[in-house]
Amino acid sequence: MSRKQNSSAAHHTAAKELTEHLRLSPDSAHITLFNQRMLLMHGFSLSELRKEIIERLGMTTARSVFTRLGYQQGIEDYNRVRALYGDDPYLNVTLGPALRGLEGYVVSDAMEIHIDQEKGEFYGDFTWLNSWEARSHIDQFESSGVPACWMSVGYASAYATGIFGKPVLARETECIAMGHARCRAIMKPLDEWEDTLADLAFFQIEDFVDPPITNRSGTRRSKTHIPFAPPVEDKELVGASAAFNSVIYLLKRVAQTETTVLFLGESGVGKERFSRALHAIGPRSEQPFISINCAAIPDNLIESELFGVEKGAFTGATASRPGRFERANGGTLFLDEIGSLPFHAQGKLLRVLQEREIERIGGTETKHIDVRVVAATNEDLRQAVKEGRFRADLYYRLNVFPVRIPPLRDRRDDIPLLLNVFVARFTERSNKSIRGITQQALDALWHYDWPGNVRELENFIERAVILANDDEAIDIHHLFTAEELPNLRIQSLKEDKSNSEQPIKGSDKSRELVNKLLDQGQTFADIEQALIDAALIRNHGKVTAAAKQLGIGRGKMQYRMTKIKQSDS
Repeated sequence: MSRKQNSSAAHHTAAKELTEHLRLSPDSAHITLFNQRMLLMHGFSLSELRKEIIERLGMTTARSVFTRLGYQQGIEDYNRVRALYGDDPYLNVTLGPALRGLEGYVVSDAMEIHIDQEKGEFYGDFTWLNSWEARSHIDQFESSGVPACWMSVGYASAYATGIFGKPVLARETECIAMGHARCRAIMKPLDEWEDTLADLAFFQIEDFVDPPITNRSGTRRSKTHIPFAPPVEDKELVGASAAFNSVIYLLKRVAQTETTVLFLGESGVGKERFSRALHAIGPRSEQPFISINCAAIPDNLIESELFGVEKGAFTGATASRPGRFERANGGTLFLDEIGSLPFHAQGKLLRVLQEREIERIGGTETKHIDVRVVAATNEDLRQAVKEGRFRADLYYRLNVFPVRIPPLRDRRDDIPLLLNVFVARFTERSNKSIRGITQQALDALWHYDWPGNVRELENFIERAVILANDDEAIDIHHLFTAEELPNLRIQSLKEDKSNSEQPIKGSDKSRELVNKLLDQGQTFADIEQALIDAALIRNHGKVTAAAKQLGIGRGKMQYRMTKIKQSDS
């Protein structure tokens, strides 16, 4: 769809509709919007905070902080709007700016909007009027050499990303803080922009893409030709959700220390990739990163794998070889599925952690090792201790700095970002071109239970890219098999919950009627207008009642009425 218009009428209609969800309860100190508590705060105090952050941390850091804050607000608002009004892209792209205006930040006037998800096309050209951020910047600093509407940029990027299903970047091309007559923002898919490094400071954890690395003495150095740096594919550690950011905060705090880290979380959340990221931004990044899955090694071989073996130590030991601790010396050893470590090996591991010394199986020489240990498990180790399956002293030794990685269902806001990474990877591998993703497929990804977490999403996208034809959009049948459909709870998200779960009904009579209308040359717009007019007449002009009869929400009904009126004019 494409629109070139002055959007003031649509904005006014949307704002009026959204106001119905605003509740003020002074007696209980509650202001709610979409049943979410809001705060009516002084603009000047937020402006003073903005100024202090700029002066203390610098313009770049301040921009990152406020843009990310706007991004989180945009994702949350999109989820609320979508839950009430459904997934009509043009309706939602109208409601978003109206909602931002209702919140008091900026008035958006859409000059041009074009959305075609199946072709992978998104373009928005907005004029921002009466921007609080731009005015605040002028009041504090008089002028700026760069655009100042950071929260609005983050908000628009997040909201548009939610609609489109892959990263959309809003960039402010004009700003009154720079002396322009107006503020203006252009929105396009991320891969259509050039020179996005500065923009991505809020969009992707830049330390994991190209981390500033220091050696053991603290001297800054280049990352060029680091033999054990994480592979390029670990750039999928992207996210903007609050759950993801809390993990990143912990990783950044502990990265420069020697502390043992224990990653907790369900299978498939990416514990090894987070451990590689921790290694990459720490002082040992030039040294080896060695990984071992404790659940994949037979019980009788786990000690030789960890500590090494001398020739002749047992039948089959025809040569001496170092274990994982020796191979990781100076670097990081990642012990995955630590809860599966046999009990007899747990005592030896504890001694190594305490003494920093190992002996190979069958050997007599003690070797000093300098290794940072990072462990991971999807098991409740406390419960394992209570049941006598895991040593309590080893648990306390490992649980110095626990980091719980959230499951994908708790960070659904990051699905579009991960989707973009995986599609780019697998299209390159298969030498294909994927145009985009259908609305139905995007809706399915939002509502799937994700028992396999990020690993399962990765597998879905690899499968979809293989099944989709070249230059075709990914659809729901490319993503899901019959076995996975029970975990898919797709429902039509409408304002009227009584109608939302009703199955779509189609009869031979309705198909016959549709065929007759098509034979007569009737267009979809003609049929839509006729249905709306008939429903309004039957319900004596009452919009809510007419919407209910048509099986749509009142907001969507109001939007369609406005769209028809604008097309007639």
